[in-house]
Amino acid sequence: MKEATGSGFDCRNAYVEALEALAAEDPRIVAVVNDSVGSSKLGSFRERFPERLINVGIAEQNMIGVGAGLANGGKIPFVSGASCFLTGRALEQIKADCAYSNANVKLCGISSGVAYGELGATHHSIEDLAWLRAMKGLTVIVPADPWETAEAIRWAAAHEGPVFIRISRMPVPALERSNPRFEAGPVFQAGKAEVLREGGDIAIIACGTLVHRALDAATALSAEGIEAKVINMATISPLDEEAVRAAAATGGIVTAEEHVVRGGLGGAVAECVVASQPVPMRILGFPGFLPTGSAEWLMEEFGLTADGIAAAARDIVARRP
Repeated sequence: MKEATGSGFDCRNAYVEALEALAAEDPRIVAVVNDSVGSSKLGSFRERFPERLINVGIAEQNMIGVGAGLANGGKIPFVSGASCFLTGRALEQIKADCAYSNANVKLCGISSGVAYGELGATHHSIEDLAWLRAMKGLTVIVPADPWETAEAIRWAAAHEGPVFIRISRMPVPALERSNPRFEAGPVFQAGKAEVLREGGDIAIIACGTLVHRALDAATALSAEGIEAKVINMATISPLDEEAVRAAAATGGIVTAEEHVVRGGLGGAVAECVVASQPVPMRILGFPGFLPTGSAEWLMEEFGLTADGIAAAARDIVARRP
């Protein structure tokens, strides 16, 4: 099965284009970075709004404090940095200065997951969802394509309260959206899952870079007579529990994410399922600390492919009485 990852869109571009458009309309929009103007692709933002980009250097804890201070002063700060450092080094500040204080800070985790694969375990950001979704009041969003990335940025700017947006640099295709509820075009709603494909035999719930792979898996399964429902669960917290229960009605769920198998999307879905409608589940993700290798090799090695998702779905269907 051919993976659709060899070409596609870098969602960082959608992020900065949306941010610049917002900043042109709203002088409260500012960017705060940790010596990451280049990797965050904020060079053009700095050129257009030089007085509205604050580079604190390699000082992530300070960066969060600066962002919270700007929010308290009436600005809308988009705090941008590599997700592994943004969430790992500054976790206490995110907890105390943003979530606990309900500060209007927008955290943008750049190059998330295993995008920095060649740099090894220290640069893998595969625990961030588990850390952050435990914080009450912090909205956690994992966009799946450029359109959803831009819409999540726009939603975050209008939302009053702390938000974390996990932005990928791995190439992804633009998803086709033909949901009937999108009569006037697609609409992004934080906390609301998006059904991309209907099916009654099993449900696949994915987020971020795994969504298009889930769709490829569903296409392969359909050729075998297995109809899989595919759900894009872009918002990890708050979770769309109604959508999870509807997925459970198929009799089985596979979750897929560019994250460890503990505490992320799969953990959130499992918590809902076990409390309301227990069904067989497979949580696809990484087992823990990973070796050094390209992002694509790591995804292949640990089964985060269309083939891997399809195999997990077949296993659940085959084990039913």
